[in-house]
Amino acid sequence: VQLQASGGGLVQAGDSLRLSCAASGRTFSAYGLGWFRQAPGKAREFVAAIAWRSESTYYADSVKGRFTISRDNAANTGYLQMTGLKPEDTAVYYCAADRIWDYYDDPDEYDYWGQGTLVTVSS
Repeated sequence: VQLQASGGGLVQAGDSLRLSCAASGRTFSAYGLGWFRQAPGKAREFVAAIAWRSESTYYADSVKGRFTISRDNAANTGYLQMTGLKPEDTAVYYCAADRIWDYYDDPDEYDYWGQGTLVTVSS
């Protein structure tokens, strides 16, 4: 499956953004979907994940209550709605997909990655 992340941009603290992850090539509903982010000089970290048919969602503590992950399998697209953005949310955001999906918060679990979209939050 090929993934294309989009929707990043420059926003102010407290603003909202919605990231999209468009999938092509394989049956999107066969893959668990995750969002990760990587800030300059830091390791890639888990943000959120959603199971194949949205039956389960998971969030990093740092974004819980502010971010919402969702997916539309009919449209082959995943989403990350981000509200209450903070400067520490500044990072390149990646979507990723995996069929087995045993460890949803481990980037090494995922076989397929989008190219990343930059989110910059100014204070």
